[in-house]
Amino acid sequence: MRRLGLAFALALVVPLSACVQTRQFADVDFAPPRGDYRLLVMRPDVTVNSLTMGGLPEARADWTEQARANIIAALRTQQATRGGKTQILARRNELPGVNEETVADLERLHAAVGNSIAMHKYMGAYLPTKRGKGIEYTLGEDAVQIGRKTGYEYALFLYAQDNIASTGRTAMQVLGIAGCAIGFCAPSGGSSQMAYASLVDLRTGEVVWFNVLQTGSQLPGVRFGDIRSPDGAAQMVDRLLDRMKPGRLQRRMQGS
Repeated sequence: MRRLGLAFALALVVPLSACVQTRQFADVDFAPPRGDYRLLVMRPDVTVNSLTMGGLPEARADWTEQARANIIAALRTQQATRGGKTQILARRNELPGVNEETVADLERLHAAVGNSIAMHKYMGAYLPTKRGKGIEYTLGEDAVQIGRKTGYEYALFLYAQDNIASTGRTAMQVLGIAGCAIGFCAPSGGSSQMAYASLVDLRTGEVVWFNVLQTGSQLPGVRFGDIRSPDGAAQMVDRLLDRMKPGRLQRRMQGS
């Protein structure tokens, strides 16, 4: 429920009508992994909801499982072109030498940290001690232990929530826009998507890179990708992970 509330709070940041937004933060010294790096991609945390006529989300397990499978396939396709040694977890019990409860604990820890990053970096609830410092969050020793047991240098986490407007909700949008013709505009939010990805250095436990994707529309029938389809999932993965920006100090060094 807390994650669902965060998704809808972030949706309020998206301007009216229709748009797609992404925004990255990175550790000031972060340089995107290159060469023979070792990357563990954690099982994607995915939810797909149907928006009722009143705008309330109803989770759809069948849509969610299809979307997760599509995202995993998209991640495999993307990572295959990047080099390095990569393992993508479709299930928590697929990591050799690490039991699934340990994997689940790390996922829960990251969910709490990810919520905090989204809240304080993207919604204006800045922490005074972190202002102007890039990104300074950690998963601590739990992440380091995973790195030691597996030999991976980085872990990539991905969260995605897609809210699909039902037929009734789309009809409400049409009525709201039609009211503008008589001077009474009452636009209603429709389909929307919120996703974020973070990269954790398993040698230190630090979150070194974070990106949020938000899409939303008040136009009936307009959607910016639908992760229930392979193309929509690939589009979301591309928007989140296509180009990792280096940290501030790295950019200065590259520009000098």
